[in-house]
Amino acid sequence: MNLNQLLIGTICLSCFAFLLRTLLDHRGRGWSIVSGGILLITGVLFYLNPQLAGLIGGSLWGLFLILPLCGCAWVNQLIYQERYGDARKLAGYLRWLHPADGWFEQPFILETLEMGQQGKISEAIKRLHPYETSITSTGRNATALLFIMGAQWQELLQWIEHHVPERVLEEDAYLVTNYLRALGETGDLNGLLWGLERYEGHLSKSGNPIPLNLARLFVFAFCGQVDRVCHLLAEPLVDYPSHKKKFWRLTAQMAARQNPNIEEQFLALQESANDFMLKKAIAWRLSHPPQDLETILIPFSWQTLKRLQGSLQQERRYGTALSLSPRHAKVTCSLIALNILFFALEVAFGGSKNTDTLDQLGALMPYALWHGEWWRSISANFLHYGALHLFSNMVGLYFLGPFVEAIAGGWRYLFIYFGSGIGAMYAFSAIAIVQGMPYQRLVGASAAIMGILGAILAILLQGWLQEKSQVAAKRLRLFLAIVALQVTFDFLIPEVSFLAHALGLGLGFTIAMILFPQGVK
Repeated sequence: MNLNQLLIGTICLSCFAFLLRTLLDHRGRGWSIVSGGILLITGVLFYLNPQLAGLIGGSLWGLFLILPLCGCAWVNQLIYQERYGDARKLAGYLRWLHPADGWFEQPFILETLEMGQQGKISEAIKRLHPYETSITSTGRNATALLFIMGAQWQELLQWIEHHVPERVLEEDAYLVTNYLRALGETGDLNGLLWGLERYEGHLSKSGNPIPLNLARLFVFAFCGQVDRVCHLLAEPLVDYPSHKKKFWRLTAQMAARQNPNIEEQFLALQESANDFMLKKAIAWRLSHPPQDLETILIPFSWQTLKRLQGSLQQERRYGTALSLSPRHAKVTCSLIALNILFFALEVAFGGSKNTDTLDQLGALMPYALWHGEWWRSISANFLHYGALHLFSNMVGLYFLGPFVEAIAGGWRYLFIYFGSGIGAMYAFSAIAIVQGMPYQRLVGASAAIMGILGAILAILLQGWLQEKSQVAAKRLRLFLAIVALQVTFDFLIPEVSFLAHALGLGLGFTIAMILFPQGVK
């Protein structure tokens, strides 16, 4: 496998998957055109000149798909942190790479938010009024901002209920969160819980976890669930602005009736805040405190609140699988460092593609392993044939390892990793000798990493079967799709050992099932 083959395969798989997804969602038609166009150009180039297909297709893929996607995620993160000025500048550049799907109007909305944050309400209102409509996404967001800036929550509810069709509301994640917050701000806690029950599925499908977690935050804060609010602010909403974190913690404490000095703390926050919109929100909170749950909530609402508490616990347990920003992964980082150290030794002793060097440092050779050189079953897991081989494996370990490390703990995680890797080396050697291929060479951490993937499948399967966790079931489907893609990749690239991967996957799954017979607790 060379870089050109890897690029073409990556482009085709990612663009085809993206095309299928966006074709089913009319909000992403611009992405359908982009991904379809890149696929077509790459296919034509592959027919005319395969060597140029990877270079040109990869450049288009990076410029018009990966860069806008990463930029969009960055813009959303800045908006979430309420850094509207920085978000506006970045969105102004990105819209030229992807002018469809409402991207061209986004800087306008962000500039208005920046004005509102600075207290320039009258100027912001003048800018928004010409766009005030429920027909376009820009118009809906502009209208909602008008109400939010003035803490006009009842008016916002009336406008949504009378002018925004249900189908349109379902498709706009941030408008849904504003709607749910307005229900809580006006004291309709039963409506708030019913609303989250109604729109939770749509928020989950939005592809952005922030709106769903914000909606949960509003529910738990208005219902006085202080511990759940603190958990949300400490983990999934960890990057939320600090002054907003304090605002919602104080709101939860006010609803729980557990802080006798709550008004003084709200006033102190109001005095220290530089955000005009937050000052208005605090003034509203002090004049409209959350109501007593015992006298307000109906039985359905109590059941919904209990289910949400269980969902949050399951999300905490299973939702971090394949996290793009893993935390607290010391063992995984140590394993990555060890692999890089071995690669440096390969380079120093003659090169990572020099077979003599690999043999000297401990590449697996079945005949040698069965003649007493047992250490090769360990060392082979840390050797790689070229920088691309190392990079692809370390990326997989970085994204897969932290979840199992967090669930299993350091020692059991290492047992799964080395049990899968070493076990796969012995099983591979035995099969190779039986098939008359005792001199077949094998290196790489792939078997151990596939063992980690197998352990994830076992953990999620147990969560689905024993806890009936929908979060675990959803993640399980995702990882089964990853396994299917890996199998396809193994068969397309002859240099990749499908047997070693399959052995590692099976061993990891088996070890995890033994370690967690009753699932994770």
